[in-house]
Amino acid sequence: MECLDIAKLFIVQAAQEGLSSDMTNMKVNKLLYYSQCLYLALYEEFLFEDEIQAWVHGLVCPPVYKEYKEFKNQQLPVPSIDDLPEFPKNIIDLMGKVWCFLGEHHAYKLSNMTHQEFPWKNARGDLPPDALSQNPLSFKDMKDFGEQMLDDIERSHPEYQKMIEVVLTDALSGKASENLAVEDIDEWVDAIFA
Repeated sequence: MECLDIAKLFIVQAAQEGLSSDMTNMKVNKLLYYSQCLYLALYEEFLFEDEIQAWVHGLVCPPVYKEYKEFKNQQLPVPSIDDLPEFPKNIIDLMGKVWCFLGEHHAYKLSNMTHQEFPWKNARGDLPPDALSQNPLSFKDMKDFGEQMLDDIERSHPEYQKMIEVVLTDALSGKASENLAVEDIDEWVDAIFA
């Protein structure tokens, strides 16, 4: 997939929910970052190949930033849905989940969130807060952070405590549990984001 196509899908999603005015270059870049992290954690491969860099105001995918640079912090133009490629179901579902959890946040809140997260911090290293940087985030850091996000989402689910009690009861009683197969990932994602 191309990062710009995924960005456009987020812009369309915002428009469909009446939130076009909130969709800025900064916001769409942060949503791309979170999508990349979660996709890496789930599938151990990149959602898109373009690197994400640790800029002063958070994470940026350079091709998307360049495409929308002229709009600065203004609303991005809404593309025609007909101009978008056909996305696989797992990508549509994941982006829907990212939008559901993060779409309501303002770009500056998302930027502040990324400044607290280790992928951005590690990529910036010892740079002063206002220093320019094009340092890329590491695959491992994004994947690890995606796994942390999945764990946080799963633990916040209302059924989590009940499930843990069942798993512990089964484990203590000697009952075997089934391993999660690769084919079950989409079902599992739907369940934890429900």
